[in-house]
Amino acid sequence: MAEEVRIGRGEATGKLRNPLGVVGLSFITLGIYTIVWYYKVNKEMASLGQARNNPALGTSPGKSLLAIMPGFILIVPAFVSIYNTCKRLAATEAESGLPEGMHPGLLFLLWIFLSPVATWIFQNNLNRALQAQAGVTVTTSSAPAMA
Repeated sequence: MAEEVRIGRGEATGKLRNPLGVVGLSFITLGIYTIVWYYKVNKEMASLGQARNNPALGTSPGKSLLAIMPGFILIVPAFVSIYNTCKRLAATEAESGLPEGMHPGLLFLLWIFLSPVATWIFQNNLNRALQAQAGVTVTTSSAPAMA
């Protein structure tokens, strides 16, 4: 079960999802979970943007979803949406006081060519940013420590 953290001082929450779980569920559901996950992470970043009064974190997760759902037919809207989501992650990390985890352009290219790896990196970095903005101790990875 994903742990929830409060976003800002409002009632919005963000989920600390297991990055490997996101990738696994995406495979098991043949990509359907990816669509739901994409909407939710954009919504969480937009909620943080509203709490911090920063429109660079996104304002409409529905538009991002529409760009990849029916927009994939034209190809360009989906690519623009994915790239903008990568930029929002970098802005979320900066807003949370963390150093940039991965350059948006590099994460975008990784998303195009190795989507499961990019999804794992994206969720791991988003977890760190959500923890940092909530004042929770930030972990470097979701992988268990080796003894």
